[in-house]
Amino acid sequence: MNKTELIEAVATRSQTTKTQTTAMLNELLEVIQETIASGNDVQLVGFGTFSVTERASREGRNPATGVTMTIPAKKVVKFKPGKALSDAAACVK
Repeated sequence: MNKTELIEAVATRSQTTKTQTTAMLNELLEVIQETIASGNDVQLVGFGTFSVTERASREGRNPATGVTMTIPAKKVVKFKPGKALSDAAACVK
């Protein structure tokens, strides 16, 4: 499912227009992004938690030249699924 399909599905279920649903989804994503950027976690009970973690620097290899190089440390977004989401995924055949 892509963003357009998600908007259509939510608009149908909530009986709102696609324009209203698009605006709500875009604002939701923006709030999540701003919260993560400020260093705070976003926890949606039953769905999951978005958090920022530090990835340590490590040694890597350039696949084209084979030269060893250091990959610098950086912060990355991590998602930990909630119980309801994990249970739903476990039922997929």
